Amino acid sequence: MQFVILGLGLGLGAALSPGPLLALVVTTTLARGFLAGVRIACAPLITDAVIIALSVLVVHSLPSRATGVLGVAGGLFVIYLGIESLREKPAQIEAEPTGAGELGRGALVNLLSPHPWLFWIAVGGPVLLAAWQVGPWPAIGFLVAFFLLLVGTKIVIAALVAGGRGRLGPQALHRAHRIAGALLVVAGVVLATEFTGALVNG
Repeated sequence: MQFVILGLGLGLGAALSPGPLLALVVTTTLARGFLAGVRIACAPLITDAVIIALSVLVVHSLPSRATGVLGVAGGLFVIYLGIESLREKPAQIEAEPTGAGELGRGALVNLLSPHPWLFWIAVGGPVLLAAWQVGPWPAIGFLVAFFLLLVGTKIVIAALVAGGRGRLGPQALHRAHRIAGALLVVAGVVLATEFTGALVNG
């Protein structure tokens, strides 16, 4: 039970931490509606299996330079997404999502971001291994609780943004989308800058 509680706490903290994926949930929901935001929120369900497996396997062998490369690449990609959002015209901001491309975009952002890698290497991986030593069910309970809060909280945020979106007129919606796009650019700059030091000093 302690690992379930730990998973719930860590999942909620990770969901509410400012970062590229959270910013992308907001911008996508503003642009294309609730379902598109949900698809972004579900991205960790695709990418984190790979991240967890690799983090557990190479937890002691990852050089700091690799983390720096990952962080800079992720930051540049997030900046690109933010600029793309800023360049969208009002006619491109749709009432409902038209495809499942958001899921792939969210998965790529999450995979390139160093935050989930660092979390699973420094925190999640050791906890998961400790739970597995107790037995498979505590480990499964930890993972289920973690992803339930991680994804569920982001879906709630998408629902709140979508509710506000429904009360905005076309021009106000476009302004809100541009503000969110600018925040996405800022998040990308911070991410790239934060990990450039690992490349310079690595």
